[in-house]
Amino acid sequence: MGETDRYQEYRQPKTSFRLGDDGNALVALFAINVVFFLLLLLIEVGYNYSQRAAADYDNEIVRWFALPGNLTAFLQKPWTLFIYMFSDVKLGFIRLASNMIWLWAFGSLLQQMAGNSKLIPVYIYGGIVGGLFFIGAYNLIPSIQQEAGGSILGANTGVMAVAMATTTLSPNFRFFTQIRNGIPIWILMGIYILIDLAGIAGNGAAYSIAHLGAALAGFLFVVLLRRGKDGSIWMHAFYNWLKNLFEPGKKSTSQNVREKVFYETGGRKPFHKTSLITQQRVDEILDKINQKGFQFLTDEEKQILKKASEGDEL
Repeated sequence: MGETDRYQEYRQPKTSFRLGDDGNALVALFAINVVFFLLLLLIEVGYNYSQRAAADYDNEIVRWFALPGNLTAFLQKPWTLFIYMFSDVKLGFIRLASNMIWLWAFGSLLQQMAGNSKLIPVYIYGGIVGGLFFIGAYNLIPSIQQEAGGSILGANTGVMAVAMATTTLSPNFRFFTQIRNGIPIWILMGIYILIDLAGIAGNGAAYSIAHLGAALAGFLFVVLLRRGKDGSIWMHAFYNWLKNLFEPGKKSTSQNVREKVFYETGGRKPFHKTSLITQQRVDEILDKINQKGFQFLTDEEKQILKKASEGDEL
């Protein structure tokens, strides 16, 4: 295996992840949601064992995780805009399992289509935008303002963003292709939306608006990504900054690929291939300039043209 082959082996992103793979963003989301669920469930069991009222558990514990619709209440605990999206607790294990199944269905596809690094940012964007839509609905829509004490919990907004991003990224993708022509992903998305809306039908309009905001976040993430604006970059940079902040003695791993792939050269310059300059090659480059313009030349073609103008190898 040559240096180029080894470099490609390390540099090319993985398009398929198994549940046990290191760095699997989907498993990380599963783990965070399950840990939050078990933590809150354990606390609830403690309250029940102590024969405390359910209202005490809600007022003393859950309210520190739930995102309130009331703006004043939110300003007193702004961290809930982030942690509410990992706290599936009020409807129990069934709701958690449902959200994780849908997250797996759409999240695994997003990993393959856009890369592992996009999954968690899309989930977080969905949770944040959905939460802001929820707060906005409670404070700007008069009919919703009358609903006192509203709050939102759970992974629904994050999962909705992942589902919409995946569908937007590849609307023609099909599941179960062995069954006739397969099932288009937009049909699965439609089924998911119907189930999601049915689950929040009795909770009020603010919840539907929150899920709409999450879907919009997933859609815009893909639209901007196609235009060359990757909304995940700053999140990963911030994560790495925090990681280095708490692990100051740990060396940066940014050079690991180079160290794994290339041998120690002792300061010698690597081999550089120089193309043979012929009159025919120069003519082809000049024709390309006439047809497309100088800005469309590759770096190699510019070097050939420069050497030809100096009279080398002609």
